[in-house]
Amino acid sequence: MRNRRPLALASFVAVLALLVAACGGKTSGGTSSSGSGGPKYGGTLKLLGSSDVDHLDTASAYYTVSYTLERAFARQLFSYPASTDTTKANTPVADVATEVPTTANGGISADGKTYTIHLRSGVRWNTSPAREVTAQDFVRGLERLCNPVAPVGAPGYYENTIVGMRQYCDGFAKAGQDAASIRSYIQSHHVAGLTTGGDKTLVVHLLRPATDLTNILAMPFASAAPVEYLDHVPDSSDFRHHTISDGPYQIVTYQPGKEIDLDKNPAWQQSADPVRHQYVDHIQITEGQDEGPVQQQIQAGSADLEWDTTVPTADVPQLQRSEDGRLGIYPALDTNPYLLLNLQSPNNHGALANVKVRQALEYAIDKVAIGQVYGGPSLNTPLDQVIPPGNIGYQQFDLYSTPGHRGDAATCKQLLTQAGYPNGLVLTDVARNAGKHPAVAQAVQASLRACGVTTKIVPVSQADYYGKYLNDPAASKRGVWDISEPGWVPDWYGNNGRAIVEPLFDGRTYGPNSTDYGDYNSPAVNKLIDRALASTDQQAAANRWHQADLQIMRDAAIIPIETQRNPLFHSSRVQNATYSPFSQNFDITNLWLNGS
Repeated sequence: MRNRRPLALASFVAVLALLVAACGGKTSGGTSSSGSGGPKYGGTLKLLGSSDVDHLDTASAYYTVSYTLERAFARQLFSYPASTDTTKANTPVADVATEVPTTANGGISADGKTYTIHLRSGVRWNTSPAREVTAQDFVRGLERLCNPVAPVGAPGYYENTIVGMRQYCDGFAKAGQDAASIRSYIQSHHVAGLTTGGDKTLVVHLLRPATDLTNILAMPFASAAPVEYLDHVPDSSDFRHHTISDGPYQIVTYQPGKEIDLDKNPAWQQSADPVRHQYVDHIQITEGQDEGPVQQQIQAGSADLEWDTTVPTADVPQLQRSEDGRLGIYPALDTNPYLLLNLQSPNNHGALANVKVRQALEYAIDKVAIGQVYGGPSLNTPLDQVIPPGNIGYQQFDLYSTPGHRGDAATCKQLLTQAGYPNGLVLTDVARNAGKHPAVAQAVQASLRACGVTTKIVPVSQADYYGKYLNDPAASKRGVWDISEPGWVPDWYGNNGRAIVEPLFDGRTYGPNSTDYGDYNSPAVNKLIDRALASTDQQAAANRWHQADLQIMRDAAIIPIETQRNPLFHSSRVQNATYSPFSQNFDITNLWLNGS
């Protein structure tokens, strides 16, 4: 894995296959036995977890847990099939589109800058009466991304790719934040690079060729949006109670932080959906429980899947020894967790804006101790850079080496003194209050204490964690938080150079809902992002992503901690439990139940 050469696409597939194989035996995951007679229909799939989604609106939802839900009720032009074949699972296929555009089928122009996408018939909204999803619905979905209330978390994917998207978004930011103003702007302004040829043809004009456009359009952000969504402020409480579905399931109950229920969407047709199925009758998501009770109930059979938790660390060894076929351990190729630094915090006289302070803190963290929270070296590996192994642009380096990745308090103290902080710092750490997150925050606290830095842990719910803290520029600028421990899963795999660096570190797109949480903005990195995106040669692009990684770490924008393999568990009655790397969970639209 720690190959010093850039990891190209072909080797990515090989590495991921090796990772899956390395899980070994019955704990490798994949799919459960389908039982006799093939798929079965009916029953209620029960998921248990601790907290709510970050957003319910596809325009702004940006959390693996949200992806689990979106898979069931929202569709995209392209999507990823449920498969244990890693190449297939990570390659976009036609969803609402009739086929993936290529130059051979006429879907991509000779210069690579125009995509013509045809929509299949039979994809319908669950309105009364049901009606067909149109190309204009996809245009509306893309136009809603830069609304001024709950905008997309990765605007660069679209603004740096589609003609006129940046100008459209710049204007939208000045619109009013009520439903009427948002509707008026969308209806009176248009993205120059998005045109339609009737109800079933969408044409996308690009600023430059983008070989990852189908990946970008496969993200739930790019879901179709019905015209009724213009009646509501994006992702408002009112919106969350009026979602409309074109997927196999529809949301029938939403109680924030408590429960989400889905039933079959009567307007959905299997013949018009090559990616999802409608095997179970109902899906019930119950929140408010931590990972221990969740695990107990799944093992007992009173629940089926984890919602936003994983198998408790202490339970993994026994499940592995017993070769329990319900356990799966899956490579994430992620950066999870990492220590986030709020560069705009006014606390400590703005200390975190000082690169020398941040570089000192790079030496403080005992990454092995944090790894123990997640099961130790069998499930995670210390990480020293932004781009994890298995992603384009990865080259191993370590600018802040410590013995055995256990931290170096003496060096941290020395550098803090040189930076003008001989008496240390007092930092506010906002941490999620469920699962393994409290233990992670405590391990960080212990590491920083050894360096002379005091942390005050502020526990918050998952539902508030992003929206009220990390994604809120006003809260960040007030210094409501200084540090935190989020994680990052690449938005896609394979040709995914931009899926890490751009959303996390392109400072030009910082604003509400941005995933550049700490407001890092480096002209040098921004230039490397642009050069990488303009590269037509994958090796040249990989080298530029690596150079960006180096610069980000020189600036100590974050403190990487580890990359993980995720232990998941399902009940005995769950069949065909196929892992989705995008949700870091099983695909709820492709499994069925034995028994009711």
